[in-house]
Amino acid sequence: MPDASRPASAASAGHEQARPTVAIPVLNGGALLERTLRALASQSIAHELLVCDSGSSDGSAELAARHGARVIEIAPSQFGHGRTRNLLMREASGAHVAFLTQDAEPAHPLWLERLLAGFALAEDVAVTFGPYLPRAGASLPVRLELAGWFGSLSPDGAPRLDRLAPDERALAPQALMGARGFLTDANACLARSIWERVPFREIPYAEDRALAIDVLRAGWAKAYLPEAAVIHSHDYSPAQQLRRSFDEWRGLREVYGWREPLSPRHVIGQLRGGLGEANRELVRTGTPPASRASALARSGAQRAARLAGAILGSRADRLPARAQRALSLERRSGLAPLDLRAPAAGTDGARTQ
Repeated sequence: MPDASRPASAASAGHEQARPTVAIPVLNGGALLERTLRALASQSIAHELLVCDSGSSDGSAELAARHGARVIEIAPSQFGHGRTRNLLMREASGAHVAFLTQDAEPAHPLWLERLLAGFALAEDVAVTFGPYLPRAGASLPVRLELAGWFGSLSPDGAPRLDRLAPDERALAPQALMGARGFLTDANACLARSIWERVPFREIPYAEDRALAIDVLRAGWAKAYLPEAAVIHSHDYSPAQQLRRSFDEWRGLREVYGWREPLSPRHVIGQLRGGLGEANRELVRTGTPPASRASALARSGAQRAARLAGAILGSRADRLPARAQRALSLERRSGLAPLDLRAPAAGTDGARTQ
């Protein structure tokens, strides 16, 4: 593989531009990063591999370089979810840049090919993305959550296109919660020409959701490709799940202004619904009654922790900074509501109709 750290010559510049880039922000990626890099090596499409390492102490930067990556190194204090992805976009040579996280492993050699194929679905597609598959041995709650959410995006398994009509582009952010406004940059591909108009917002969390809204409001479409899957799941303890959900729902509050309902009817309904779904799956798979009881107990604990984190995270502004840091998996305090009426920095206009 050529040395990606060397500047491209004038003669090779056109060739480099034709190749897509795969970009990954990294911090102590360990064995999961190695799995991701090995999966990338088997992709059906040649690509530039670009990694931004923010202070790894486990040799992740060196590991990425051994796999042919061009590695950018930044201080931990310089990392930001949106900021670092904008840096990767600026450094990438490809006209299309596919983003992964360090623990999102392409599920098959056609992953990148299928993400790129989404741009041929319509001339206004700006960004494509695919689903997560659970890791082998993932817990029941994790398997149900991923299958339920990504299955809901395309019940028939066909590609899905989302765009806004001109009279919908001023909709309040909460109206775009759910499938229409969803995007994950743990498994996505963005056209450089669109990013130049609609960059990532440099916000603490949920930069992918904000990008989806900005892209749609600017008159572009996003495409969901069910066959462009990555293996990406986390089995958290109940305490970790609460803290992860705190961060996620605080992000939803910042982007959409969403507060998770606190009514007893909603809370009980969420818990009962989750347990019912888990029980049906256990029955379907022939789990013995004795094992079913313990599995339901674990599932209930995870569901309760997730709901508690959602309720607290969406009300983070009511909590003291010390409590916010303790509840946050990222140890972040504060609430930074996003004004999506203001364009992202660098935005130079909407799509020409």
